[in-house]
Amino acid sequence: MDHPLIDLITAKIRAAEAEGQFDNLPGAGKPLPRCDDPENAVMHRILKENGAVPEFVTLSRELARLREELRDTGDRTRRAEIIKDMSLTEARIELARKRG
Repeated sequence: MDHPLIDLITAKIRAAEAEGQFDNLPGAGKPLPRCDDPENAVMHRILKENGAVPEFVTLSRELARLREELRDTGDRTRRAEIIKDMSLTEARIELARKRG
């Protein structure tokens, strides 16, 4: 099914072409960049441009922070808590990776 505004969109594009608005654009005549995930390309670009990162990346950073805290902590009770948190974070990372 066509978009309800397809005729208007097509007319706008033709008018822009006739006015030369597409002439001399950067990258003209060059192939488009390779896209591994065309269905989600726009979403990924928007997320990247706005500083969003996948959940597993955020969790991996948290795991690195916990490891550093474990190295710097001598308190046995706190070390046990950190190790528990690390284990839970590792499990969450695996789940996040499986979800994509």
